[in-house]
Amino acid sequence: MLIRVEAESRPTEDLARVRTALENVVQGEVVVERLGEEHYLLVVETTDLKTLQPLREAIKKQQVEPAVEAYLRRRTRGGEIEILLHKQAAYAGKISLADTPNESPLGPIKITIQGTEQELEQAIKYLTSNQ
Repeated sequence: MLIRVEAESRPTEDLARVRTALENVVQGEVVVERLGEEHYLLVVETTDLKTLQPLREAIKKQQVEPAVEAYLRRRTRGGEIEILLHKQAAYAGKISLADTPNESPLGPIKITIQGTEQELEQAIKYLTSNQ
């Protein structure tokens, strides 16, 4: 299983706040790539599902497991799940899902989980079950 979490920090945004938003949904080393003048891409790549513990906890805290499970199943295609989160909500420690990148004015946090059908099912259960 490969998990990639990324978020853009645009020139109008505070890089530290974007990092905080990312860290509110994933644990791990954040790599910052410069895309241009004051334009960065923050990335966390991992193979460990447990790095999504902050996202899992936020889902449980908001009690939105059924809605998130339906969202994840809808967004599973060809060995991959793509999750789009509103960056501003993530900064505040909340989960707000987006269907398209345009729904998040400053760009979303994008989580891509790649794996076998069984691994993707395991990821869905990890994020949305009480186990």
